[in-house]
Amino acid sequence: MTAADTLPLELPRDAVLPDYGPGGLFALVGKIRAFLAGTGWPPPDALDACGFSDPSTGSAPGSAPVLVLLLVDGLGDHFLQRHGAGSRLLEHRQTRLTSVFPSTTASAVTTLLTGLAPAGHGLTGWFIRDQRFGGTLAPLPMRMRGAGPIEGRFALRRLFPYRSLFQSGRRASVLISPASIAHSRFSLRHARGARIQPYEGLCEMSTAVEFEVRALKASGGGYVHAYYPELDAISHESGCTSEPALAEFGRIEAAVATLVARLSGSGAQIVITADHGFIDSDPGHTLHLEAMPGLATMLEAPLSGEARSAFCEVRTGAETDFLAFAHSELAGKAVAVPSSRLLAHGLFGPGKRHPRLRERIGSHTLLMEPGWTIRDRVPGEREHPMLGVHGGLSADEMWVPLITIDC
Repeated sequence: MTAADTLPLELPRDAVLPDYGPGGLFALVGKIRAFLAGTGWPPPDALDACGFSDPSTGSAPGSAPVLVLLLVDGLGDHFLQRHGAGSRLLEHRQTRLTSVFPSTTASAVTTLLTGLAPAGHGLTGWFIRDQRFGGTLAPLPMRMRGAGPIEGRFALRRLFPYRSLFQSGRRASVLISPASIAHSRFSLRHARGARIQPYEGLCEMSTAVEFEVRALKASGGGYVHAYYPELDAISHESGCTSEPALAEFGRIEAAVATLVARLSGSGAQIVITADHGFIDSDPGHTLHLEAMPGLATMLEAPLSGEARSAFCEVRTGAETDFLAFAHSELAGKAVAVPSSRLLAHGLFGPGKRHPRLRERIGSHTLLMEPGWTIRDRVPGEREHPMLGVHGGLSADEMWVPLITIDC
């Protein structure tokens, strides 16, 4: 760490920093890890962190309750507050938590599946840079940017050299996941220690959760991790406050109400949260790297990370020019920060650092101002226009709800 890394951190307007203490998703997964190891739920220190209800109403340590984590991809706390009036989800909201950084699925879901902060698991966005595989890749679908799938007998082990959360637990675990991704290579690697249950559609997911809760209760208790991605997909395509997104929220609310009714008296504890929230970004607020050749020539690799938090590998000797360009040409659109400063200020979280973390976060980061994104393209890559986006530090992206329901 240099002296410059300890200076005050320049951030976009109204930025919310990730909390890796009691106010973030990282603390929640720590409590889930303790539950898997045999602690009761709610955890003994429930009132000190994460806003759970009085622990005296929960199961005592050593008992075997059933805990359900329902992860609704893209359900931001601000969205819930604005559009959830009268809903069971808002009624049972305990508090809000911050996502990790970047506020994106690849980073946050991996934290919830491993118990590691992004600094430890090294998945710092939809795209990561890893020269062992030839450049920039998408770790969830395991594909190179603009090219085909990542092959090789040891590719999974090399990309994801850590244990899953489920492998360290004494309690049984079930991972309920969409059939389209349930047996992907990423899912298989991160589900080690759990049984995978695929589903098709919201109703089938709800039915699967109910079945697994009853089966686990009959066999001594355990943990159900259920992942639902449709609100995220709709928000990307149509916008996070669009009619389709609001209609999908209504379907989720109805499914939760039905599930709670069916599980009444089971003793199950349901925790509902999200990996990140959303903002909308129209094409007029999108920067294209190819339209800024002065900036592009300073980079020695494609962008990685997210369109809202882009990691840049600046050519040696061009660092001063890069920061000067960003200050003059991107003012009001992005803030350029040496990535080492983000690391020093703890944005990627605690724990032993992934051996390739420096490569993953680049030499510099472009933190986009509210509403702005930056994109580039590589040969052979298809463009996927998105109205709804995430990955940045705005409150809408960073805050997610913590909802708890006792059945």
